Amino acid sequence: MFENYKIILASNSPRRKELLAALDIDFEVKVVPGIEESYPQDLPVEEIPQYISREKASAYKAVGNELIITADTVVVLGKEVLGKPDDDADAIRMLRKLSGKTHRVITGVTLTTVTKQHSFHVTTEVTFKPFTEEEISYYVRHYHPFDKAGAYGIQEWIGYIGVTGLKGSFFNVMGLPVQRIYEEMLKLKD
Repeated sequence: MFENYKIILASNSPRRKELLAALDIDFEVKVVPGIEESYPQDLPVEEIPQYISREKASAYKAVGNELIITADTVVVLGKEVLGKPDDDADAIRMLRKLSGKTHRVITGVTLTTVTKQHSFHVTTEVTFKPFTEEEISYYVRHYHPFDKAGAYGIQEWIGYIGVTGLKGSFFNVMGLPVQRIYEEMLKLKD
């Protein structure tokens, strides 16, 4: 359906690659190294991932029939953004904060062609059971969630034992809201 485009996923995330591939869309991965993922401190938390996805898109130049997909995901507890943990202690700190609470996972996506750029975001609410210290330590020790916003992967052990509620897209929590991306890509065909 998207043969008019040469689709580029601008991400090294194995989860994003897996999710986009599940749409049966041919794509290739291109990554520009060293893109800054900072944002203005006064930006509302809901706008942060969309802002960063646009910043990532600005590092790429679409040529010909390319459609470039950039994305960024953040975990938000209240008004606090939980990014990727720096080390074991930071991951444990984040998981303690998320334990027994509902948080939001927000993914911003930017679709860029030679003539258009469209950004959007998808929000999912995730509720965790209260974790024991042993469960948190086990997860961090065995899964090393240092490349994941909020220090967890919902598709990993902690998600299996800990998620008690989910409102919205499961795949968004994994890092790419593929259903919404599909719908937005269909609009580009028109």
